[in-house]
Amino acid sequence: MKVLIIGGAGYIGSVTASALEIAGHQPIILDSLATGPRAFVHDRVFYEGDLADRELLRRVGAEHPDLDTVIHMGAFISVPESVEKPALYYDNNVSKSLVLFDELAQLGLTRVVFSSSASVYAPPKDLVVTETSPTAPASPYARTKLMMEEILGDLTAATDLRGVVLRYFNPIGANPDLSSGVHAREPSHVLGQLVMAAAGRRPAFQLTGTDYETRDGTGLRDYIPVGDLARAHVHAVDRFDSIVDDSTRMQTVNVGTGTGTTVRELIAAVEEVTGSPVPVEEAPRRPGDSAGAYADTTLAKELLAWECETTIAEAIATALEWDKRRIDVLGYA
Repeated sequence: MKVLIIGGAGYIGSVTASALEIAGHQPIILDSLATGPRAFVHDRVFYEGDLADRELLRRVGAEHPDLDTVIHMGAFISVPESVEKPALYYDNNVSKSLVLFDELAQLGLTRVVFSSSASVYAPPKDLVVTETSPTAPASPYARTKLMMEEILGDLTAATDLRGVVLRYFNPIGANPDLSSGVHAREPSHVLGQLVMAAAGRRPAFQLTGTDYETRDGTGLRDYIPVGDLARAHVHAVDRFDSIVDDSTRMQTVNVGTGTGTTVRELIAAVEEVTGSPVPVEEAPRRPGDSAGAYADTTLAKELLAWECETTIAEAIATALEWDKRRIDVLGYA
């Protein structure tokens, strides 16, 4: 089947496109290239433009009347940038997404898989969250995600739209075929920073916070290999009609590994894969940081028939290999 990926030139979008192809589907890419590189489109059918461009969306629909499902992952995702530029994030992630969903409903493209985030959850005392855990987004980025979940819920109740909402935890690694991966020159996420330190492109990895109530005092996260996260989208597409129907118009599902890894454990894993120590500098907690959380993945197993299959070490190995290859794909290291 044909699947439209809004944001399909991005990190997760490009890996999802590959996973769809492996499963026998044809991804159609729509991306503004505001952040995702053109190189990640490869030879796929591609429309360059804004997610709220109604004329472009109508052209896509007209040229592909057999489109089956739309995956919306065309959001801006930097938490620090969202704090500095909240209007940009509310415009792109909320206002434009609302236009997108309205146009999809008018076009009869009613099957929507929406990329949300575990950042919508309140910090849990026991470090694990289910889909019904309390929410308390702590940044403009996270608030845009929760807002769009609520908006999509209203739209699925009032229109023919149906939605599967995937709450991502912390994606790591590269496309298993190494055709794409993290494209930021200086990634802000933990593994990206570790890879830079391991490669000698920064003097040391800064370990922020060593006094959390975790097993070793450092923050704990659910690091999900991006290839497995991409497969979850394929399962959502393939099982869409069994997940949501006329009575259940929208369903939210956590997508994580179901286990937590501390930052010290992640550092140790990188060192084990590389065979070399990573220079580390300890620093105080950053404002807004929390001990973290990991996913209860019961619903993902039940509804998506999906679970994580890749180890942390295997994901780290792809990240390190992609770091060596990215200059050939992107033209910069």
